[in-house]
Amino acid sequence: MNDGARHAPVLLKPALEALAVRAAGIYVDGTFGRGGHSRALLDRLGASGRLIAFDRDPEAIDSAREISDARLHVEHASFDSIDERLRARGIERVDGILLDLGVSSPQLDTAERGFSFRHDGPLDMRMDTTQGESAGAWLARANERDIREVIRDYGEERYAQSIARAIVAARAQQPITRTRQLAALVASAVRSREPNQDPATRTFQALRIHVNQELARLEIALPKCIDALLPAGRLVVISFHSLEDRIVKHALRDRSVWQTLSKKPITASDAEVEENPRARSAKLRAARRVVMAEMGGEEELDA
Repeated sequence: MNDGARHAPVLLKPALEALAVRAAGIYVDGTFGRGGHSRALLDRLGASGRLIAFDRDPEAIDSAREISDARLHVEHASFDSIDERLRARGIERVDGILLDLGVSSPQLDTAERGFSFRHDGPLDMRMDTTQGESAGAWLARANERDIREVIRDYGEERYAQSIARAIVAARAQQPITRTRQLAALVASAVRSREPNQDPATRTFQALRIHVNQELARLEIALPKCIDALLPAGRLVVISFHSLEDRIVKHALRDRSVWQTLSKKPITASDAEVEENPRARSAKLRAARRVVMAEMGGEEELDA
């Protein structure tokens, strides 16, 4: 069984419905992962259709290159470079763009990537392992204030000060280089936690977002998506936490640019959550690029 079959894509059916795939269209999968969404898009494209798949992760790119399909073009890049990458391929506009945000299941499940406190591994967390600074390297040099602000702002962690203080004190004794080492340290600094949530959850989320500049890249990418879409082209974004969803929701409020396709975000069914627990926190927002003659009449986005 291949990775695409093992790792079920989240909210696949509503994503495809929102994209309204045209057989001869050109589409972008901005986050290939292990290709679940991309394979489904290829199934719906005709012989003249094209799919441009982006991913920062070299392992995801290797997985994409295993697909023998002339309609698929692979870019080892972040989706915030969509404008220059499409231009380099001679593509001015596309019919639809899909962004499935956050960390993928293979990244979480591979201890060596350092994304999860459930597996002991090096404290890396980089989506693109060919460049940039690892989480461990950043924690080794950052001051207490910066550590506190990252954990507070990106993890929405109320014990950020205690955690930052504990990290700085601990690294003076020995380097913090392993995921479970950090998780134990955070647990010692967190006085209470929501039921069924590991004390390290918010800290690991915060470090991952910071190391990969996830929110900044999303804010850069969304205006570029407007320019990359044909009139009436579709944008579909699947987010997994409130910080991402807030950015998407705000961007889609511009009714001179977007017609939202549903007033409320679409969430996974109970059956999908049972089959794929990661889908529990997923929210899908979709919009259609407004044609100037059609402006007016769209509803405001709800929570």
